[in-house]
Amino acid sequence: MASSAAQLSKWDRRYVWHPFTQMQEWEREEPLIIEKAKGPYLYDTRGNKYLDGTSSVWVNLHGHRHPAIDRAIREQLTKVAHSTLLGAAGPPSIMLARKLVNVAPKGLTRVFYSDDGSTAVEVALKMAVQYWQQQRPPQQQKTEFIRLDAAYHGDTVGSMSVGGVSLFHERFRPLLFSTIALNAPYCYRCPLNLRFPSCNAACLDPLEDVLSKRHRHVAGVIIEPMVQAVAGMMTQPPGYLSRVRELCTTYHVLLIADEVATGFGRTGKMFACRHENVTPDLLCVAKGLTGGYLPLAATLTTETIYEAFLGEQAEGRTFFHGHSYTGNALACAAALANLDIFKKENTLANVKKKARLLQQLLKPLESLPIVGDIRQCGLMAGIELVKNKETREPFPLADRIGHQAAMECRRQGLLMRPIGNVLILVPPLITSEPELRRMVKIITKSCLTLCRTAVQG
Repeated sequence: MASSAAQLSKWDRRYVWHPFTQMQEWEREEPLIIEKAKGPYLYDTRGNKYLDGTSSVWVNLHGHRHPAIDRAIREQLTKVAHSTLLGAAGPPSIMLARKLVNVAPKGLTRVFYSDDGSTAVEVALKMAVQYWQQQRPPQQQKTEFIRLDAAYHGDTVGSMSVGGVSLFHERFRPLLFSTIALNAPYCYRCPLNLRFPSCNAACLDPLEDVLSKRHRHVAGVIIEPMVQAVAGMMTQPPGYLSRVRELCTTYHVLLIADEVATGFGRTGKMFACRHENVTPDLLCVAKGLTGGYLPLAATLTTETIYEAFLGEQAEGRTFFHGHSYTGNALACAAALANLDIFKKENTLANVKKKARLLQQLLKPLESLPIVGDIRQCGLMAGIELVKNKETREPFPLADRIGHQAAMECRRQGLLMRPIGNVLILVPPLITSEPELRRMVKIITKSCLTLCRTAVQG
């Protein structure tokens, strides 16, 4: 017998520890318990219906319960759910690797599977360090990484080390290895007090300076191409990514592209790197890889890097890294179906069309007194809320203005997950134009409600 909504709420508060959640606050509120879903909609245990404005935290692409992915998982269940890739292989992981290479930026030819975005980044970091150790002659000193402020690459120790979200990472600093941190290209709050394009992308000058001095010690530069998502959908100016690629090539440093959030059509291209025709040395993917169905990640790399790991057992060139569920058959089957949908449903062309509409719909929000900046790349958008529009003074984080706006959206039937003072809108790629209009209408109403509250306050 199914448990009642009230009983589930009680058990949730009693037993479950939720991620990125202050549980004392959670235990005071009535938890939102999602029971089922269809397309871009989610339904809770009390019968309420919501538009999924975050794609269930950026993983869902083609909508919930897509028939093709449902069918692929059911068919795979008739064969095998999981079998190890340690010393064996399986058809789904083989076929998926081939398909990923075919859709990835040209030159990426090898696929190493793991479980999620954090582990995909860990794989890339370890590959980079070992790669330089196994050059002829060995370059043992190349162990440093350059990363951007406000970067987020996951929550494992290595991925936190190359991250820059102090709220998440600072207390764990004693566990982390040191990195070289550079200012992120945050045009709205430029740390150099310049404006694009007259700035000539001056934020790249420190990278060139560091590489010119430290390249013999730097293993790699890691970035989120085009959009730093957890930083608040911080978009990079045109030419930034391609210039980073040029500098890495010039100074013989590996470029690691973390496309966990931006991959698989989110930005209007299959991968964000394609906006500037960049091929990284290592590409990390996860989230949308299975269309939002099952955990699966991959780190793609070049033949040059792969070949550096080849040798006789006694040489010790093996990459000693792996996960119990590496290349899980069910997840790979879901991912294969997910990638097939892109072609069958002309997904990328539709995303570009919807992205243009979303830009038009969001434009009027710029006139609201609490909206400081709107950033968008494809169907990834961030709306930064500010206390003073003229001075760009932010709301104190203690005011939880983003949370207030998200809760107001929820009351009107749209689920959102803010990041600080930034409202994040990342709808499933199949969201229809009327549904996009409704999402933005709800966001607008919520912001207007906050404007009135601010005036009254």
